[in-house]
Amino acid sequence: MDHPIKRDHARFRKIIKGKIRDSLKKYISRGEMPIPKGNGQFKVPMPSINTPRFIFGDKSQGGSGQGEGQAGDPVDGEGEPGQGEAGEGEGNKELDVDMSLDELAAILGDELELPKIEPKGKKNLQSTVDRYTSIGTVGPDSLKHYKRTYKEALKRQIAMGTYDPSNPIVVPTKADMRYRSADTKVEFENSAVVIYMMDVSGSMGDEQKEIVRTESFWINLWLKSQYKDIEIRYIIHDATAKEVDENTFFKTRESGGTLISSALKLCKEIIQEDYNSSDWNIYPFHFSDGDNWSMEDTNLCLNILKEDIIPNSNVFCYGQVESRYGSGQFYKDLSTAFGEEHEDVILSKIKNKDAILGSIKDFLGKGK
Repeated sequence: MDHPIKRDHARFRKIIKGKIRDSLKKYISRGEMPIPKGNGQFKVPMPSINTPRFIFGDKSQGGSGQGEGQAGDPVDGEGEPGQGEAGEGEGNKELDVDMSLDELAAILGDELELPKIEPKGKKNLQSTVDRYTSIGTVGPDSLKHYKRTYKEALKRQIAMGTYDPSNPIVVPTKADMRYRSADTKVEFENSAVVIYMMDVSGSMGDEQKEIVRTESFWINLWLKSQYKDIEIRYIIHDATAKEVDENTFFKTRESGGTLISSALKLCKEIIQEDYNSSDWNIYPFHFSDGDNWSMEDTNLCLNILKEDIIPNSNVFCYGQVESRYGSGQFYKDLSTAFGEEHEDVILSKIKNKDAILGSIKDFLGKGK
């Protein structure tokens, strides 16, 4: 039977998850993100939970609790005025809650009704795992099983008639020693790579990049809950493209024109050089405000997608972040070429931060 404290803790965790789920859209639209703490744990700021307490009611209502005191007075003298001057502004009502990646992913999945991802059947990496599930008679001292060794020695002494219950001394011999023994099993692991591409030309401002940063965090969180191993690559582009680290990806801003094909070419090269599509589940994401230099370059983009990227990927995702300077034409071109219901191409319009949650559902809702 569970200890009452454990039951209370489980109930508290359930309340916390409910609070986070209820405010998930507001939380994401504000651009707030859990802070990684290591070991798969995240620190999540959230409003504090007030503990209920009794107060005196109106005496005219009758019933228990009557006596001296005014309506609203706390019981047992709680809440008496403190010392010092009154402060200004609203107090800090937030607390930090530690949650695991799986717990956060479950909240996101429940809120958006996300299906579990079914990796491509042939995207399996073989690995060997040693599991200590049996007992052997030889092994190093570090794997010695003391309880089993003691039992063997006890059985031997009883069988030989040398065991004295009044003086229960059990001395194992070498033949009594038992060790944990490993069974080597072959397991298959699904691995994934996410390749983010973003237009960093002058028309993509800080607000647009903040939307991409927030959305990519939650996309990563969900994918990490679905795959044992995941790698993330970042590409930025204006008229030219280059691979960068995460920090550079979200802070770079250029003033040149836009050639989307430069990013797709680099994405194609990364897949060809590092990620055999027979071994990896591949997720390319491209974010832009929809401007491209010319229709000629757009045609080149469509050709790269059809011939190289889409055939080797689980799904290609394009997120169009609305900008006052962006025309949005590339979304229209992709929609015309593939249709909004194309099985392996997902298009999403992200008007503002309030649209992030819906966009995440667009990208992950098919379970590909």
